[in-house]
Amino acid sequence: MIAAFSLVPSGGRASREDGGVAEAVAAAVAVIRESGLPNRTNSMFTEIEGSWEECMDVVKQATEAVAAYGTRVSLVLKADIRPGRTGEMTGKLERLEAEIAKKA
Repeated sequence: MIAAFSLVPSGGRASREDGGVAEAVAAAVAVIRESGLPNRTNSMFTEIEGSWEECMDVVKQATEAVAAYGTRVSLVLKADIRPGRTGEMTGKLERLEAEIAKKA
């Protein structure tokens, strides 16, 4: 399974004056990286790859880390559930790039 998710705190000390939430996001990313699951973070989402149970546990722990920064947390979650497959975070991109190269 690949899970892509985004966490945003609100209320309390959730954001800086400029609306940034980098401190809270950094707390979540620390949890994700410590999990040992393959992961990749970009400007909008973090992707992780593992079993259903592993991914949902990491999402829960990351949500709890962000919750320390506000009175509520918004979670956006998208998952690609494909039993028996691993290495798909990179495999999907490799197949895409191969198709693009064919058309170039």
